Amino acid sequence: MKKRYTSILLLLVAFYATAQDIVRPDTVKHVPIQDTVNPNQGNIKQQVKDIKQEKIILHSDSATGEPHKNVVLVDTTVQNKYGDLLRDDTAYNKRYSIFVPFLEGIGDNAILSLVDSKIFKYGWAQVGMTSWSRNLKAGPPWGPGWDWDQTRFGNDFLGHPIFGNFYYNDARANGYNFWQSAPYALIGSYEWKIFGENITPERNSLIATTIDGIVLGEILYRISSNILDDRTYGAERTFREILATLVDPMRGFNRLIQGKTARHTNKEVYQKEPLNITLYGGVHKINDHTNAILSGQTSEIVNVLFDYGNPFEVRSRVPFDFFKLRVETDLGVGRKIIDNVTSYGVLFAKNSQAGKMSLLEGGFLYYDYWDKPIFELSTVGLGYGVLSKIPLGSKSFLYTNLHLAGVPFAGSSPGALTDTSQYRDFNFGYGAEGKVETSLVLGNVATIGASYYYFMIHAINDVGYDEPKYGSLGNNYINILEPKVTFTLIKNLSIGAEYYLFSQIHTDGEYYTVTAHTEQEVFLQFYFEDPQRKGHFSL
Repeated sequence: MKKRYTSILLLLVAFYATAQDIVRPDTVKHVPIQDTVNPNQGNIKQQVKDIKQEKIILHSDSATGEPHKNVVLVDTTVQNKYGDLLRDDTAYNKRYSIFVPFLEGIGDNAILSLVDSKIFKYGWAQVGMTSWSRNLKAGPPWGPGWDWDQTRFGNDFLGHPIFGNFYYNDARANGYNFWQSAPYALIGSYEWKIFGENITPERNSLIATTIDGIVLGEILYRISSNILDDRTYGAERTFREILATLVDPMRGFNRLIQGKTARHTNKEVYQKEPLNITLYGGVHKINDHTNAILSGQTSEIVNVLFDYGNPFEVRSRVPFDFFKLRVETDLGVGRKIIDNVTSYGVLFAKNSQAGKMSLLEGGFLYYDYWDKPIFELSTVGLGYGVLSKIPLGSKSFLYTNLHLAGVPFAGSSPGALTDTSQYRDFNFGYGAEGKVETSLVLGNVATIGASYYYFMIHAINDVGYDEPKYGSLGNNYINILEPKVTFTLIKNLSIGAEYYLFSQIHTDGEYYTVTAHTEQEVFLQFYFEDPQRKGHFSL
Protein backbone atom coordinates (compact mmCIF):
# COMPACT_ATOMS: atom_id res chain seq x y z
CA MET A 1 0.00 0.00 0.00
CA LYS A 2 2.89 2.35 0.81
CA LYS A 3 4.36 1.72 -2.62
CA ARG A 4 1.06 2.69 -4.19
CA TYR A 5 0.86 5.94 -2.25
CA THR A 6 4.51 6.68 -3.00
CA SER A 7 3.92 6.17 -6.73
CA ILE A 8 0.95 8.54 -6.69
CA LEU A 9 2.93 11.13 -4.72
CA LEU A 10 5.86 10.96 -7.14
CA LEU A 11 3.49 11.36 -10.09
CA LEU A 12 1.91 14.44 -8.55
CA VAL A 13 5.32 15.92 -7.71
CA ALA A 14 6.44 15.41 -11.32
CA PHE A 15 3.45 17.37 -12.58
CA TYR A 16 3.41 20.14 -9.98
CA ALA A 17 7.04 20.68 -8.98
CA THR A 18 7.24 23.64 -11.39
CA ALA A 19 3.55 24.61 -11.11
CA GLN A 20 2.61 28.24 -11.64
CA ASP A 21 -0.75 29.85 -11.04
CA ILE A 22 -1.09 31.92 -14.20
CA VAL A 23 -4.08 34.23 -14.08
CA ARG A 24 -4.01 36.36 -17.22
CA PRO A 25 -6.61 38.80 -18.43
CA ASP A 26 -8.86 37.65 -21.23
CA THR A 27 -7.09 38.02 -24.58
CA VAL A 28 -9.95 36.72 -26.72
CA LYS A 29 -12.81 39.16 -27.14
CA HIS A 30 -16.45 38.20 -26.78
CA VAL A 31 -15.79 35.17 -24.55
CA PRO A 32 -18.60 35.20 -21.96
CA ILE A 33 -17.47 36.21 -18.48
CA GLN A 34 -19.01 33.04 -17.04
CA ASP A 35 -16.16 31.08 -18.70
CA THR A 36 -13.57 32.64 -16.39
CA VAL A 37 -12.52 31.28 -13.00
CA ASN A 38 -10.98 33.32 -10.18
CA PRO A 39 -8.59 31.55 -7.78
CA ASN A 40 -9.48 34.13 -5.13
CA GLN A 41 -13.18 33.33 -5.18
CA GLY A 42 -13.60 29.87 -3.77
CA ASN A 43 -13.04 26.29 -4.90
CA ILE A 44 -11.72 26.18 -8.50
CA LYS A 45 -13.18 22.72 -9.15
CA GLN A 46 -16.65 23.91 -8.15
CA GLN A 47 -16.27 27.07 -10.27
CA VAL A 48 -15.43 25.00 -13.35
CA LYS A 49 -18.39 22.73 -12.64
CA ASP A 50 -20.72 25.71 -12.30
CA ILE A 51 -19.41 27.24 -15.54
CA LYS A 52 -20.07 24.01 -17.45
CA GLN A 53 -23.57 23.75 -16.02
CA GLU A 54 -24.31 27.37 -16.95
CA LYS A 55 -23.13 26.73 -20.51
CA ILE A 56 -25.41 23.71 -20.77
CA ILE A 57 -28.37 25.83 -19.71
CA LEU A 58 -27.56 28.80 -21.95
CA HIS A 59 -26.26 27.11 -25.09
CA SER A 60 -27.83 23.66 -25.37
CA ASP A 61 -29.92 22.38 -28.25
CA SER A 62 -33.45 21.60 -27.14
CA ALA A 63 -35.08 18.30 -28.01
CA THR A 64 -36.17 19.76 -31.35
CA GLY A 65 -32.71 21.00 -32.16
CA GLU A 66 -33.66 24.67 -31.68
CA PRO A 67 -31.76 26.97 -29.30
CA HIS A 68 -32.81 27.18 -25.69
CA LYS A 69 -35.29 29.99 -25.05
CA ASN A 70 -32.76 31.69 -22.76
CA VAL A 71 -29.85 31.19 -25.14
CA VAL A 72 -27.02 33.71 -24.92
CA LEU A 73 -25.88 34.86 -28.35
CA VAL A 74 -22.16 34.52 -29.04
CA ASP A 75 -19.77 36.04 -31.55
CA THR A 76 -19.60 33.22 -34.12
CA THR A 77 -16.26 34.48 -35.44
CA VAL A 78 -14.75 33.39 -32.12
CA GLN A 79 -17.07 30.75 -30.68
CA ASN A 80 -19.50 28.08 -31.78
CA LYS A 81 -23.10 28.31 -30.63
CA TYR A 82 -22.22 26.32 -27.49
CA GLY A 83 -19.84 29.04 -26.30
CA ASP A 84 -16.70 27.01 -27.08
CA LEU A 85 -13.67 28.44 -28.86
CA LEU A 86 -13.44 27.91 -32.62
CA ARG A 87 -9.64 27.76 -32.41
CA ASP A 88 -7.01 27.36 -29.72
CA ASP A 89 -6.29 30.60 -27.86
CA THR A 90 -2.96 31.74 -29.33
CA ALA A 91 -2.05 33.63 -26.16
CA TYR A 92 -1.75 30.28 -24.40
CA ASN A 93 -0.85 28.11 -27.39
CA LYS A 94 1.84 29.96 -29.30
CA ARG A 95 3.31 28.71 -32.54
CA TYR A 96 6.90 27.60 -32.11
CA SER A 97 9.66 27.74 -34.71
CA ILE A 98 9.24 25.52 -37.78
CA PHE A 99 12.42 23.75 -36.72
CA VAL A 100 10.87 22.41 -33.50
CA PRO A 101 8.45 19.91 -35.13
CA PHE A 102 11.10 19.15 -37.75
CA LEU A 103 13.62 18.16 -35.06
CA GLU A 104 10.96 16.24 -33.14
CA GLY A 105 10.24 14.22 -36.28
CA ILE A 106 13.94 13.37 -36.53
CA GLY A 107 13.78 12.32 -32.87
CA ASP A 108 10.76 10.10 -33.52
CA ASN A 109 12.64 8.32 -36.29
CA ALA A 110 15.87 8.04 -34.29
CA ILE A 111 14.08 6.37 -31.36
CA LEU A 112 12.19 3.99 -33.65
CA SER A 113 15.42 3.11 -35.46
CA LEU A 114 17.22 2.33 -32.20
CA VAL A 115 14.35 0.13 -31.02
CA ASP A 116 14.17 -1.76 -34.34
CA SER A 117 17.92 -2.20 -34.75
CA LYS A 118 19.15 -2.69 -31.20
CA ILE A 119 16.25 -4.30 -29.35
CA PHE A 120 14.40 -6.26 -32.05
CA LYS A 121 17.54 -6.54 -34.21
CA TYR A 122 15.63 -6.47 -37.49
CA GLY A 123 17.91 -6.95 -40.50
CA TRP A 124 16.28 -4.18 -42.50
CA ALA A 125 16.88 -1.73 -39.61
CA GLN A 126 20.70 -2.07 -39.69
CA VAL A 127 21.37 1.22 -41.46
CA GLY A 128 24.46 3.28 -42.13
CA MET A 129 26.23 5.48 -44.66
CA THR A 130 25.97 2.86 -47.40
CA SER A 131 22.17 2.47 -47.16
CA TRP A 132 21.67 6.21 -46.72
CA SER A 133 23.71 7.01 -49.82
CA ARG A 134 21.87 4.40 -51.90
CA ASN A 135 18.41 5.53 -50.79
CA LEU A 136 19.21 9.19 -51.36
CA LYS A 137 19.93 8.29 -54.98
CA ALA A 138 16.54 6.53 -55.37
CA GLY A 139 14.99 9.63 -56.87
CA PRO A 140 11.32 10.67 -56.52
CA PRO A 141 8.79 8.17 -55.06
CA TRP A 142 7.01 7.76 -58.42
CA GLY A 143 10.25 6.82 -60.18
CA PRO A 144 11.90 3.42 -60.72
CA GLY A 145 14.14 3.85 -57.68
CA TRP A 146 11.21 3.20 -55.33
CA ASP A 147 9.31 -0.07 -54.86
CA TRP A 148 6.05 -1.56 -53.52
CA ASP A 149 6.63 -3.49 -50.30
CA GLN A 150 5.64 -7.06 -49.45
CA THR A 151 4.68 -6.69 -45.77
CA ARG A 152 1.30 -7.70 -44.40
CA PHE A 153 -1.86 -5.65 -44.53
CA GLY A 154 -2.08 -4.41 -40.93
CA ASN A 155 1.48 -3.10 -41.02
CA ASP A 156 0.87 -1.12 -44.23
CA PHE A 157 -2.54 0.38 -43.51
CA LEU A 158 -2.78 0.61 -39.70
CA GLY A 159 0.78 0.63 -38.34
CA HIS A 160 2.01 3.27 -40.77
CA PRO A 161 -0.90 5.69 -40.15
CA ILE A 162 -0.37 5.40 -36.40
CA PHE A 163 3.22 6.53 -36.77
CA GLY A 164 2.26 9.18 -39.34
CA ASN A 165 0.02 10.68 -36.67
CA PHE A 166 3.14 11.22 -34.52
CA TYR A 167 4.83 13.32 -37.22
CA TYR A 168 1.64 15.29 -37.77
CA ASN A 169 1.15 16.02 -34.08
CA ASP A 170 4.77 17.10 -33.66
CA ALA A 171 3.57 20.20 -35.53
CA ARG A 172 -0.04 20.35 -34.29
CA ALA A 173 1.11 20.37 -30.66
CA ASN A 174 3.49 23.23 -31.42
CA GLY A 175 0.79 25.67 -32.48
CA TYR A 176 0.30 24.78 -36.16
CA ASN A 177 -3.13 24.32 -37.74
CA PHE A 178 -4.36 21.45 -39.91
CA TRP A 179 -2.88 22.64 -43.21
CA GLN A 180 0.38 23.77 -41.65
CA SER A 181 0.87 20.45 -39.84
CA ALA A 182 0.14 18.21 -42.84
CA PRO A 183 3.56 18.63 -44.55
CA TYR A 184 5.34 17.35 -41.43
CA ALA A 185 3.66 13.96 -41.85
CA LEU A 186 5.19 13.77 -45.34
CA ILE A 187 8.61 14.98 -44.17
CA GLY A 188 8.79 12.50 -41.29
CA SER A 189 7.68 9.60 -43.47
CA TYR A 190 10.18 10.47 -46.22
CA GLU A 191 13.01 10.71 -43.67
CA TRP A 192 12.18 7.24 -42.40
CA LYS A 193 12.10 5.62 -45.83
CA ILE A 194 15.52 7.10 -46.67
CA PHE A 195 17.35 6.81 -43.33
CA GLY A 196 15.40 4.25 -41.25
CA GLU A 197 15.64 1.17 -43.50
CA ASN A 198 18.40 -0.43 -45.57
CA ILE A 199 16.03 -1.68 -48.26
CA THR A 200 14.68 -0.01 -51.38
CA PRO A 201 12.30 2.77 -50.24
CA GLU A 202 8.62 1.88 -50.64
CA ARG A 203 6.14 4.38 -52.04
CA ASN A 204 3.07 2.78 -50.47
CA SER A 205 4.48 3.37 -46.98
CA LEU A 206 5.07 7.03 -47.81
CA ILE A 207 1.48 7.46 -49.04
CA ALA A 208 -0.29 5.66 -46.18
CA THR A 209 1.89 7.17 -43.44
CA THR A 210 1.30 10.66 -44.76
CA ILE A 211 -2.38 10.82 -45.74
CA ASP A 212 -3.86 8.35 -43.26
CA GLY A 213 -1.56 9.76 -40.58
CA ILE A 214 -2.99 13.25 -41.16
CA VAL A 215 -6.57 11.97 -40.76
CA LEU A 216 -5.79 10.01 -37.60
CA GLY A 217 -3.57 12.75 -36.21
CA GLU A 218 -6.18 15.51 -36.46
CA ILE A 219 -8.87 13.29 -34.96
CA LEU A 220 -6.68 12.35 -31.98
CA TYR A 221 -5.60 15.96 -31.47
CA ARG A 222 -9.20 17.13 -31.28
CA ILE A 223 -10.27 14.32 -28.95
CA SER A 224 -7.36 15.19 -26.63
CA SER A 225 -8.48 18.85 -26.65
CA ASN A 226 -11.89 17.76 -25.37
CA ILE A 227 -10.12 15.92 -22.53
CA LEU A 228 -7.76 18.72 -21.48
CA ASP A 229 -8.82 21.56 -19.22
CA ASP A 230 -6.07 23.82 -17.89
CA ARG A 231 -8.41 25.35 -15.32
CA THR A 232 -8.48 22.14 -13.30
CA TYR A 233 -6.31 21.05 -10.37
CA GLY A 234 -5.36 17.97 -8.37
CA ALA A 235 -6.33 14.43 -9.22
CA GLU A 236 -8.73 15.52 -11.95
CA ARG A 237 -5.98 17.47 -13.72
CA THR A 238 -3.55 14.56 -13.43
CA PHE A 239 -6.10 12.15 -14.87
CA ARG A 240 -6.87 14.50 -17.76
CA GLU A 241 -3.18 14.91 -18.62
CA ILE A 242 -2.52 11.15 -18.55
CA LEU A 243 -5.59 10.31 -20.62
CA ALA A 244 -4.85 13.03 -23.20
CA THR A 245 -1.28 11.72 -23.50
CA LEU A 246 -2.51 8.19 -24.10
CA VAL A 247 -4.77 9.50 -26.86
CA ASP A 248 -2.14 11.81 -28.41
CA PRO A 249 1.37 10.90 -27.15
CA MET A 250 3.22 13.63 -29.06
CA ARG A 251 0.92 16.28 -27.65
CA GLY A 252 1.51 14.91 -24.16
CA PHE A 253 5.28 15.03 -24.70
CA ASN A 254 5.14 18.61 -25.95
CA ARG A 255 2.88 19.73 -23.11
CA LEU A 256 5.46 18.39 -20.67
CA ILE A 257 8.44 20.19 -22.22
CA GLN A 258 6.39 23.37 -22.79
CA GLY A 259 5.30 23.49 -19.13
CA LYS A 260 1.60 23.17 -19.98
CA THR A 261 0.99 20.13 -17.79
CA ALA A 262 1.55 22.31 -14.72
CA ARG A 263 0.02 25.52 -16.09
CA HIS A 264 -3.25 26.86 -14.71
CA THR A 265 -5.42 29.26 -16.67
CA ASN A 266 -8.48 31.19 -15.64
CA LYS A 267 -10.54 30.15 -18.69
CA GLU A 268 -10.86 27.53 -21.40
CA VAL A 269 -8.03 27.91 -23.95
CA TYR A 270 -8.62 24.98 -26.34
CA GLN A 271 -10.89 24.60 -29.33
CA LYS A 272 -13.69 22.17 -28.51
CA GLU A 273 -16.83 20.82 -30.11
CA PRO A 274 -19.62 18.63 -28.71
CA LEU A 275 -18.48 15.01 -28.61
CA ASN A 276 -20.84 12.03 -28.44
CA ILE A 277 -19.24 8.67 -27.63
CA THR A 278 -20.84 5.27 -28.14
CA LEU A 279 -19.26 2.22 -26.49
CA TYR A 280 -20.56 -1.24 -27.21
CA GLY A 281 -19.44 -4.73 -26.31
CA GLY A 282 -20.85 -8.15 -26.93
CA VAL A 283 -20.49 -11.30 -29.00
CA HIS A 284 -19.48 -11.57 -32.62
CA LYS A 285 -20.40 -14.50 -34.86
CA ILE A 286 -18.15 -14.98 -37.91
CA ASN A 287 -20.02 -17.32 -40.23
CA ASP A 288 -18.28 -20.19 -42.02
CA HIS A 289 -18.01 -20.65 -45.79
CA THR A 290 -21.73 -21.48 -46.08
CA ASN A 291 -22.58 -17.98 -44.74
CA ALA A 292 -25.52 -19.46 -42.84
CA ILE A 293 -26.54 -17.29 -39.89
CA LEU A 294 -24.81 -18.30 -36.62
CA SER A 295 -22.82 -20.98 -38.43
CA GLY A 296 -19.25 -20.07 -37.51
CA GLN A 297 -16.97 -19.15 -34.65
CA THR A 298 -17.92 -16.90 -31.76
CA SER A 299 -15.67 -14.11 -30.49
CA GLU A 300 -15.93 -11.00 -28.33
CA ILE A 301 -16.10 -7.38 -29.44
CA VAL A 302 -15.39 -4.03 -27.78
CA ASN A 303 -16.12 -1.15 -30.17
CA VAL A 304 -16.20 2.64 -29.95
CA LEU A 305 -17.77 5.36 -32.07
CA PHE A 306 -16.90 9.07 -31.85
CA ASP A 307 -19.23 11.72 -33.31
CA TYR A 308 -17.47 15.07 -33.03
CA GLY A 309 -19.09 18.42 -33.69
CA ASN A 310 -22.57 19.35 -34.81
CA PRO A 311 -22.76 19.06 -38.62
CA PHE A 312 -26.02 21.02 -38.67
CA GLU A 313 -24.84 24.09 -36.80
CA VAL A 314 -24.88 27.05 -39.20
CA ARG A 315 -21.33 28.40 -39.10
CA SER A 316 -18.12 28.82 -41.07
CA ARG A 317 -16.29 25.49 -41.44
CA VAL A 318 -12.64 24.52 -40.94
CA PRO A 319 -11.06 21.07 -41.38
CA PHE A 320 -12.39 18.42 -39.02
CA ASP A 321 -14.71 20.60 -36.96
CA PHE A 322 -17.01 17.67 -37.71
CA PHE A 323 -15.79 14.09 -37.97
CA LYS A 324 -16.78 10.50 -37.35
CA LEU A 325 -14.48 7.72 -36.15
CA ARG A 326 -15.56 4.12 -35.60
CA VAL A 327 -13.13 1.48 -34.34
CA GLU A 328 -14.14 -2.20 -34.09
CA THR A 329 -12.19 -4.99 -32.45
CA ASP A 330 -12.40 -8.78 -32.57
CA LEU A 331 -10.88 -10.29 -29.43
CA GLY A 332 -11.51 -13.98 -29.88
CA VAL A 333 -10.61 -15.27 -33.37
CA GLY A 334 -7.26 -15.03 -35.17
CA ARG A 335 -4.65 -12.30 -34.90
CA LYS A 336 -6.63 -9.47 -36.49
CA ILE A 337 -7.69 -7.68 -33.31
CA ILE A 338 -8.53 -4.27 -34.84
CA ASP A 339 -10.61 -5.41 -37.79
CA ASN A 340 -12.39 -2.21 -38.86
CA VAL A 341 -11.70 1.53 -38.74
CA THR A 342 -14.11 3.86 -40.54
CA SER A 343 -13.61 7.60 -40.44
CA TYR A 344 -14.19 10.82 -42.29
CA GLY A 345 -13.79 14.51 -41.55
CA VAL A 346 -15.01 17.67 -43.22
CA LEU A 347 -12.41 19.79 -45.05
CA PHE A 348 -14.67 22.62 -46.21
CA ALA A 349 -18.46 22.81 -46.22
CA LYS A 350 -21.55 24.97 -46.07
CA ASN A 351 -24.68 24.66 -43.98
CA SER A 352 -28.18 25.36 -45.31
CA GLN A 353 -31.83 24.84 -44.47
CA ALA A 354 -34.59 23.48 -46.75
CA GLY A 355 -37.82 23.73 -44.81
CA LYS A 356 -37.38 21.55 -41.75
CA MET A 357 -34.43 19.74 -43.30
CA SER A 358 -30.96 20.77 -42.09
CA LEU A 359 -28.08 20.19 -44.52
CA LEU A 360 -24.30 20.15 -44.58
CA GLU A 361 -22.51 19.71 -47.90
CA GLY A 362 -18.90 20.04 -48.90
CA GLY A 363 -15.54 18.32 -49.24
CA PHE A 364 -14.50 15.40 -47.03
CA LEU A 365 -11.37 13.34 -46.38
CA TYR A 366 -11.94 9.60 -45.80
CA TYR A 367 -9.94 6.76 -44.26
CA ASP A 368 -11.39 3.23 -44.21
CA TYR A 369 -9.80 -0.01 -43.04
CA TRP A 370 -11.17 -3.56 -43.00
CA ASP A 371 -8.91 -6.41 -41.88
CA LYS A 372 -11.33 -9.31 -41.80
CA PRO A 373 -10.54 -13.06 -41.68
CA ILE A 374 -11.61 -13.51 -45.31
CA PHE A 375 -10.81 -10.15 -46.97
CA GLU A 376 -8.71 -7.00 -46.63
CA LEU A 377 -9.56 -3.49 -47.83
CA SER A 378 -8.23 -0.04 -47.02
CA THR A 379 -8.80 3.23 -48.85
CA VAL A 380 -8.03 6.90 -48.56
CA GLY A 381 -10.67 9.01 -50.28
CA LEU A 382 -11.24 12.65 -51.19
CA GLY A 383 -14.69 13.73 -52.31
CA TYR A 384 -18.11 15.25 -51.78
CA GLY A 385 -20.54 14.60 -48.97
CA VAL A 386 -24.02 15.79 -48.01
CA LEU A 387 -25.57 15.19 -44.59
CA SER A 388 -29.25 15.78 -43.78
CA LYS A 389 -31.40 15.86 -40.66
CA ILE A 390 -35.20 15.80 -40.70
CA PRO A 391 -37.12 16.15 -37.40
CA LEU A 392 -40.09 13.75 -37.25
CA GLY A 393 -41.31 14.79 -33.83
CA SER A 394 -40.08 16.30 -30.61
CA LYS A 395 -37.51 13.52 -30.12
CA SER A 396 -37.49 11.60 -33.40
CA PHE A 397 -35.19 12.28 -36.35
CA LEU A 398 -34.15 10.85 -39.69
CA TYR A 399 -30.46 11.26 -40.53
CA THR A 400 -29.08 10.48 -43.99
CA ASN A 401 -25.51 10.84 -45.26
CA LEU A 402 -24.33 10.46 -48.86
CA HIS A 403 -20.66 10.41 -49.89
CA LEU A 404 -18.99 10.09 -53.29
CA ALA A 405 -15.20 10.15 -53.50
CA GLY A 406 -12.21 9.38 -55.61
CA VAL A 407 -9.73 6.90 -54.14
CA PRO A 408 -6.16 7.88 -55.09
CA PHE A 409 -4.71 4.98 -53.09
CA ALA A 410 -6.03 1.68 -51.74
CA GLY A 411 -5.14 -1.85 -50.73
CA SER A 412 -7.53 -4.68 -51.63
CA SER A 413 -7.36 -8.47 -51.58
CA PRO A 414 -8.48 -10.02 -54.90
CA GLY A 415 -10.28 -12.96 -53.29
CA ALA A 416 -10.71 -15.08 -50.19
CA LEU A 417 -7.56 -15.27 -48.03
CA THR A 418 -6.26 -16.83 -44.82
CA ASP A 419 -5.58 -15.28 -41.43
CA THR A 420 -1.98 -16.51 -41.19
CA SER A 421 -0.09 -14.69 -43.94
CA GLN A 422 2.90 -12.61 -42.85
CA TYR A 423 3.45 -11.22 -46.36
CA ARG A 424 1.41 -9.23 -48.83
CA ASP A 425 -1.74 -11.08 -49.94
CA PHE A 426 -3.41 -7.99 -51.44
CA ASN A 427 -2.77 -5.47 -54.19
CA PHE A 428 -2.30 -1.72 -54.20
CA GLY A 429 -4.65 0.25 -56.40
CA TYR A 430 -6.87 3.26 -56.98
CA GLY A 431 -10.52 3.85 -57.88
CA ALA A 432 -13.71 5.32 -56.42
CA GLU A 433 -16.07 4.84 -53.48
CA GLY A 434 -19.61 5.67 -52.43
CA LYS A 435 -21.26 5.58 -49.00
CA VAL A 436 -24.83 5.87 -47.78
CA GLU A 437 -25.61 6.02 -44.05
CA THR A 438 -29.08 6.38 -42.60
CA SER A 439 -30.44 6.31 -39.07
CA LEU A 440 -34.05 6.59 -37.87
CA VAL A 441 -34.17 7.70 -34.23
CA LEU A 442 -37.49 6.80 -32.62
CA GLY A 443 -37.31 8.98 -29.54
CA ASN A 444 -35.82 7.23 -26.53
CA VAL A 445 -37.22 3.87 -27.65
CA ALA A 446 -35.19 2.55 -30.57
CA THR A 447 -32.83 3.39 -33.43
CA ILE A 448 -32.91 1.67 -36.81
CA GLY A 449 -30.05 2.28 -39.20
CA ALA A 450 -27.96 0.95 -42.03
CA SER A 451 -24.67 1.73 -43.76
CA TYR A 452 -23.82 0.76 -47.32
CA TYR A 453 -20.37 1.05 -48.90
CA TYR A 454 -19.38 0.53 -52.51
CA PHE A 455 -15.80 0.45 -53.79
CA MET A 456 -14.29 -0.01 -57.23
CA ILE A 457 -10.54 -0.63 -56.97
CA HIS A 458 -8.24 -1.05 -59.97
CA ALA A 459 -5.05 -2.92 -59.07
CA ILE A 460 -1.61 -1.56 -59.84
CA ASN A 461 0.58 -3.94 -61.84
CA ASP A 462 2.34 -5.63 -58.92
CA VAL A 463 1.57 -8.99 -57.25
CA GLY A 464 2.08 -9.87 -53.59
CA TYR A 465 4.11 -12.84 -52.40
CA ASP A 466 1.01 -14.62 -51.06
CA GLU A 467 -1.17 -14.03 -54.13
CA PRO A 468 -1.63 -16.32 -57.13
CA LYS A 469 0.71 -15.37 -59.97
CA TYR A 470 -2.18 -15.15 -62.42
CA GLY A 471 -5.59 -13.55 -61.92
CA SER A 472 -4.65 -11.23 -59.05
CA LEU A 473 -4.72 -7.90 -60.87
CA GLY A 474 -7.69 -6.31 -62.68
CA ASN A 475 -10.64 -4.76 -60.81
CA ASN A 476 -12.39 -5.37 -57.49
CA TYR A 477 -16.07 -4.41 -57.14
CA ILE A 478 -16.91 -4.44 -53.43
CA ASN A 479 -20.23 -4.10 -51.58
CA ILE A 480 -20.52 -3.87 -47.79
CA LEU A 481 -23.94 -3.63 -46.08
CA GLU A 482 -24.39 -3.17 -42.32
CA PRO A 483 -27.99 -2.93 -41.03
CA LYS A 484 -28.29 -2.23 -37.30
CA VAL A 485 -31.03 -1.89 -34.69
CA THR A 486 -30.91 -0.91 -31.01
CA PHE A 487 -33.60 -0.82 -28.29
CA THR A 488 -33.28 1.32 -25.18
CA LEU A 489 -33.21 -0.55 -21.86
CA ILE A 490 -32.67 2.32 -19.43
CA LYS A 491 -31.53 5.88 -20.18
CA ASN A 492 -28.35 5.60 -22.29
CA LEU A 493 -28.08 1.81 -22.11
CA SER A 494 -29.39 -0.14 -25.12
CA ILE A 495 -29.30 -3.65 -26.50
CA GLY A 496 -28.67 -4.06 -30.19
CA ALA A 497 -27.81 -6.28 -33.12
CA GLU A 498 -25.92 -5.71 -36.36
CA TYR A 499 -25.67 -7.83 -39.50
CA TYR A 500 -22.68 -7.61 -41.78
CA LEU A 501 -22.63 -8.61 -45.45
CA PHE A 502 -19.57 -8.40 -47.70
CA SER A 503 -19.51 -9.34 -51.38
CA GLN A 504 -16.82 -8.86 -53.99
CA ILE A 505 -16.49 -9.52 -57.70
CA HIS A 506 -12.91 -9.67 -58.94
CA THR A 507 -12.12 -9.63 -62.65
CA ASP A 508 -8.75 -9.94 -64.36
CA GLY A 509 -9.07 -10.75 -68.04
CA GLU A 510 -10.38 -14.30 -68.25
CA TYR A 511 -10.23 -14.74 -64.46
CA TYR A 512 -13.43 -14.12 -62.50
CA THR A 513 -14.03 -14.76 -58.80
CA VAL A 514 -16.86 -14.01 -56.36
CA THR A 515 -16.33 -13.74 -52.60
CA ALA A 516 -19.08 -13.45 -49.97
CA HIS A 517 -18.83 -13.14 -46.21
CA THR A 518 -21.35 -12.58 -43.40
CA GLU A 519 -21.18 -11.81 -39.68
CA GLN A 520 -23.54 -10.92 -36.85
CA GLU A 521 -23.10 -8.98 -33.63
CA VAL A 522 -25.27 -8.78 -30.50
CA PHE A 523 -24.20 -6.15 -28.00
CA LEU A 524 -24.94 -3.82 -25.14
CA GLN A 525 -24.48 -0.18 -26.08
CA PHE A 526 -23.64 2.75 -23.82
CA TYR A 527 -24.35 6.13 -25.39
CA PHE A 528 -22.65 9.14 -23.82
CA GLU A 529 -24.38 12.18 -25.32
CA ASP A 530 -22.91 15.63 -24.88
CA PRO A 531 -25.55 17.45 -22.81
CA GLN A 532 -25.31 20.50 -25.11
CA ARG A 533 -26.06 18.57 -28.30
CA LYS A 534 -29.23 16.51 -28.36
CA GLY A 535 -30.73 14.28 -31.01
CA HIS A 536 -28.92 10.91 -30.78
CA PHE A 537 -26.76 11.63 -33.79
CA SER A 538 -24.96 8.28 -34.01
CA LEU A 539 -24.49 6.51 -37.36
